[in-house]
Amino acid sequence: MELTPVQTAALDRLVAHGYTPVAFPLYASAIGVRRDSFAALLTPFAGGGLRVLGDPCYLIDGNLSVRVHRNAREWFVWKSQSAEATPDLLAQLSRFCKELSDLLSAW
Repeated sequence: MELTPVQTAALDRLVAHGYTPVAFPLYASAIGVRRDSFAALLTPFAGGGLRVLGDPCYLIDGNLSVRVHRNAREWFVWKSQSAEATPDLLAQLSRFCKELSDLLSAW
C-alpha cells in the first residue's frame, strides 16, 4: 500500500508520540500501531488521512484481543488466553483511544 504524504506525516506523528508500527498478519491491508500493551488498526481514507479500523484493543502475547462479557465481568480474550478488563486496564485503554484519536484528528 502506498501512503500519501499526509498519511505518512500522520504515521510519523504517531511514532513521535511513542507508537510503534506493527504488522498483524490477519489484517495485512491495515496499518497496525501499538504502544505499551495496546494496539489499533489504521486504514487510509480518501481524504488523505488515517482512521481507526474497528476498536483499539489490549494485546495478549502480542496479539489483538477482543473484549467479551463473561459472568458479569469483562475480559480481553485471544484464543484460549484471557485477561480481566479491570477498571485500571479499561482506563488505560480509554487514554490510548483518546490520544490516538486526538493525534489522528490533527491531520
